[in-house]
Amino acid sequence: KVKDSFRFNANRLVITNVDIQSVEPVDQRTRDSLQKSVQLAIEITTNSQEASARHEAERLEQGARGRLERQKINDEAEAEKARTELLKLQANSAAVESTGQAKAEAQSRAESSKIEGEAAVEQAKLKAEANNIEAEAELSRINNARQGELTYVAATNNLEIERAKQMAAIETSKFENMVTTLGSENIARIATSGHDNQLAMLKALGLQSTLITDGSTPLNLFNTAKGFIGQLEDGAGSSH
Repeated sequence: KVKDSFRFNANRLVITNVDIQSVEPVDQRTRDSLQKSVQLAIEITTNSQEASARHEAERLEQGARGRLERQKINDEAEAEKARTELLKLQANSAAVESTGQAKAEAQSRAESSKIEGEAAVEQAKLKAEANNIEAEAELSRINNARQGELTYVAATNNLEIERAKQMAAIETSKFENMVTTLGSENIARIATSGHDNQLAMLKALGLQSTLITDGSTPLNLFNTAKGFIGQLEDGAGSSH
């Protein structure tokens, strides 16, 4: 064990430190070998320090290069992430734009279909109104035609009735004139004469038939009048 001091008891000398300036061997060969060994040790130490420093520098450089590569990779990842987000945003924007355009087109088609439907409904209404007006006009024309036909038929019937009345009045007046012309005495002679004389007298007078009674025998005036009118009509037809 190396002590901190060395004491000499004889003279009480105490040695606490020894400063060695140099140690040189006495032999020159040993001195040279020692110097070479020291130089070699120094060179080895220097090379070792240089190698350590170079290794440390390489390690630091590799670490820096690794950090740089890692940062580069991280930056590329972030850039790719940002590019992906941008593509997503662009896709969403395109989708929104496409959806908006599709919605606008759908709304436009819906509005167009609505307008076409309303136009078709309005056209159908106008056509129905036109058909109604045409039907009413046709009905009015038919009613007017029927009314005119009824008026014509009524006027014709009235004319026929008036003509029949006038013909009856003429025949009645003619008969009355004949009776007046014959006189009551001649009529009495005809009533009391034979059948052949009555026919000859009637032909001479221009009569086709006559009815003479004494006033005491009952007669069916309805049947007699009907037959008399029929004979008048037959005579009128013959004279026409």
